Amino acid sequence: MKRLLSLLAATILLSGLAVSVPAKAGPPPQYGSGGNYVADRDTKIDVMGEWAHPDDDTSIIGPCGVWHQLYGVKCGVIMVTRGEGGGNAVGTELGPDLGLRRENEDRVAHYRSGTLDIFNLDRVDFFYNQSAPLTQYFWDEEETLRRVTRVIRTTQPEIYIGFTPTLAAGHGNHQQAGRLIWEGVLAAADPTKFPEQLRGPDALSTWQVKKVFSGGTTAGTGGTTTAANCTTGFVPTPGTNLDTVAGVWTGYDSPYKWPAGNLQGKPVGSAKSWQQVADEGRAAYPTQSRVMFKGASEPACSRFGMTQSFVPFQPNTAADGTANPAAGRDDAILFGATKADPGGLPNGTLEYLTFSRFLNVAGEPFQATLHLKSGSGQLKPGKVALTVPAGWTVDGPKEVGIVSDRQEATVTFTVTPSATAQVNQNARISALYMSQAKKGYTDNVVRIVSPTEGRFERWGNWAEYDEWLADTAPQAIRLGRSAAIQSMSIGSALAVPVVVHNWSNQPQSGTVGLTLPANFTADATSKPYSALAPGAETTVTFQVTNTDTALPATQNVSIPITTTYSAPAGTGNESLTLTLVPSTAIAQSTTTPVVDGTAAPGEYSGPTLDLGRIWQGAATCTGVDDCGVSPTGEGSTAKVSWSEDALYFFIHIRDDYQSYAVTPQECVGHWQADSVEILLDPRGTASQVLKDTANTFKLGIFPFTNDPSASNGNGANGPCWSRDADNHQGYSTGPLAGTVSDAPNAPGVQVASTATWVGTNETTTPHAYAGGGYDLEVKIPLADLPAAVDPAKLGLNITPYDNDDTSAAGTTTLRHIDMSTRLGWSALGSVQSDPYRWGRATMPGYTPPADRPTTPSAPNVSSPNLNGALSPQTIAQSARNDVPISGRVPTSGLKVLSGRLGSSSVELLTLSRVSGTARMFLTSGELGAIPVYTTSCSPAADPAPDYGLTPCAVTDGGIPAWSPDMSGHLVKQDSKQITQGVQRFSIPLTAAQRAKLAADGHLLISFETPQNEVQAFDLKLSR
Repeated sequence: MKRLLSLLAATILLSGLAVSVPAKAGPPPQYGSGGNYVADRDTKIDVMGEWAHPDDDTSIIGPCGVWHQLYGVKCGVIMVTRGEGGGNAVGTELGPDLGLRRENEDRVAHYRSGTLDIFNLDRVDFFYNQSAPLTQYFWDEEETLRRVTRVIRTTQPEIYIGFTPTLAAGHGNHQQAGRLIWEGVLAAADPTKFPEQLRGPDALSTWQVKKVFSGGTTAGTGGTTTAANCTTGFVPTPGTNLDTVAGVWTGYDSPYKWPAGNLQGKPVGSAKSWQQVADEGRAAYPTQSRVMFKGASEPACSRFGMTQSFVPFQPNTAADGTANPAAGRDDAILFGATKADPGGLPNGTLEYLTFSRFLNVAGEPFQATLHLKSGSGQLKPGKVALTVPAGWTVDGPKEVGIVSDRQEATVTFTVTPSATAQVNQNARISALYMSQAKKGYTDNVVRIVSPTEGRFERWGNWAEYDEWLADTAPQAIRLGRSAAIQSMSIGSALAVPVVVHNWSNQPQSGTVGLTLPANFTADATSKPYSALAPGAETTVTFQVTNTDTALPATQNVSIPITTTYSAPAGTGNESLTLTLVPSTAIAQSTTTPVVDGTAAPGEYSGPTLDLGRIWQGAATCTGVDDCGVSPTGEGSTAKVSWSEDALYFFIHIRDDYQSYAVTPQECVGHWQADSVEILLDPRGTASQVLKDTANTFKLGIFPFTNDPSASNGNGANGPCWSRDADNHQGYSTGPLAGTVSDAPNAPGVQVASTATWVGTNETTTPHAYAGGGYDLEVKIPLADLPAAVDPAKLGLNITPYDNDDTSAAGTTTLRHIDMSTRLGWSALGSVQSDPYRWGRATMPGYTPPADRPTTPSAPNVSSPNLNGALSPQTIAQSARNDVPISGRVPTSGLKVLSGRLGSSSVELLTLSRVSGTARMFLTSGELGAIPVYTTSCSPAADPAPDYGLTPCAVTDGGIPAWSPDMSGHLVKQDSKQITQGVQRFSIPLTAAQRAKLAADGHLLISFETPQNEVQAFDLKLSR
């Protein structure tokens, strides 16, 4: 070591360079008097949000601006992905390049609210799906939770906000992001979880988040949107909403002013409201089809429903049922967390309720335990009383001794629900703790269930969610268990198993019955069970048959399930939602179809499939000749046949208006232009095995392109096609096939289209389709599917997408933007992601090759995620706040001794004790928020960071060039392999590059070791 230091000193003397060690290059952690890690103000986050994709998180823009301005609160966002799997409505970036652009959009949206810290976890954004288990598969569930936990333990947030973890979140990425809130809160406080983070030179400490707002409801009445303290007078819906609701008014003046010439006509120099700032930020995602906000916002009251609290808080209503003014304040969400609760307990005091079980039976007792720990010093002996619903009983009040800040104290009560307590509802239990003049309120909920409960047997994502509740996050069960959902094809039979569970403390007997809607029969409508022991369960199964011969107008039907029990006698109820889907038999063609855009005799002898049902976007239909219909009754249809080892499709689309014509490079994201998607689940089991569309084949076909030179190989302006959200997504035709993905993903697919492009994306030229629509003929080799087809259970859907005039107001140029009407053979919301809701098809006479696998291949998402070590904005943030890039393991192995701007280069001197990769980014200007729109407003009248978000003309809202230099902010980048010891690097510069850096240049460096450890530096270049 002495030799190394001597060498270093000599090198510095010989170089003549000034040593300039950045202030934030990985200082040791700070520790409190008890030896625990304490985040400093550069690192500390007060309110943390967590979401899956940029633009999921816009609900906190206005609230965080208010909290930051009025109360000094610092917000942050954990962003699990950068949205690389989404479409790009304004550019050609895909994969990591798109992630870099979308990260900036998110930073622009939040920057003015003081939310500068967005912690990207670098997980892959793969495609829209409805499966948390599939998301876990792609995200590496354990590693993602490890990163979330490190960010929480490092930043020590008091309040956590984000998605619900329930299936109601829709997108599986959203579901999993919601789960990570509950899992992260538990893991961060658990010393046995990721213990390596709690030891060593960068040791953190466990951390208890104080309040959680994930999945809560804000249903209720009262309050205002026109004045401060906007939740004053608010009362949650009685008997329905048991979540405490905190609100904040977004009508306060922000620091940002209306510039001269603003399109909204606001007085020059007057303040924008925080709601205006929020709405402008909400629109700052042009890649995701957002457009510049040109309106004038009215003040609002943003509200959040609390689902877990570890500290005392203010309830919305007082004991007499009247509204509690303290809960109505705009800073009420902060009570007990960043601000002391008005009850007087020291800030940081823990007070929360737990129960011996959440699901309880009327008349049967359970235990409720209050947990107490002082936030500072000792609390003198006091008293605790519980309040329970009317008709319930509880022992107490009870005395409690001294409560210290060193050890948790507990007080346990016995609670007995009323014998007539209403079933299938949550019930609130509250606790009031008093220590002399200080008092603290908390509450929690339990649920009353039938003594014997009959539930349709959950499967797929629904079963997995209920298991997560039971095994991982029991507190989240207050949000509700999964719904009863299943599907079946018309005219088929289905087993309906009902699981009967005895929640009571005595044996039960009774019956399970089904109430069948029209066009259904069953082997029996009632079946018995007997002598079911306490805690035991049994399964009663019915065989249900649908007798429909045609798909009904309403595809979802309800089947009530009634379960009787004997002690005491009563009934319990649940309703099964059953989705009816169409079915067909795909006939073998008598002559192999020729893919020429016409249906010749003998090619398609099977039934005609109706594609004219709308499942999304009906409001954008423009007339009677649009959206798959016409006055003559002609609609969008398809015919399907098979020959040899391929499927053939003849698809007729009724449409009156040609959409934007994509270039071959834009032949992805088919929903942003006129297109047809063919969806195939070869085994018919993708939903059952928790892979959803990752086990399927989905081909999006554009009927025409903007390709006059025929560069894509399909003729001048001919069709193009790509796979999306399936087992191997990516370009499927032309020179780009196999470039983004690792190999061609649809070899042998053939497409013929009768559509002829009108030749321009300008709406000044008529855009009507010749003949009122177009025809597609498609060949799909079955070898392209991820597994051998089961000829008795093929999942099938065909979904046309109809985009019309997408030009912005005041312009005449069509945009590549999602404004589609979506139709289908099986037309249900989000059907593109739900194989169990696709139609069913058989292939009589077809046998797949014997050597074709029946297990689908591992899914390939094609476009990888961006590594945060390659994002200048992420590097700059990490260097500033000391939170390691992506929440990975930090290292202090590299020291940057000097960075200097020379006459024709940047000179860099480093000392490293480990080897690794250094990535260097020379940047100019402010990186925190690079404008995403152009404006004619004067920059002098509307300076950064507000600049670029206010229109001064109806034509404002253009898109600045982004690639390849981050709108001019990335001057040059380089990478070097670092070895142990002293190293000197030189990065050559042109005269123009040097001039740009001389004005406001920074050298950003990320350092990665072979062990995936990371470090970040931000050096202001000096001459």
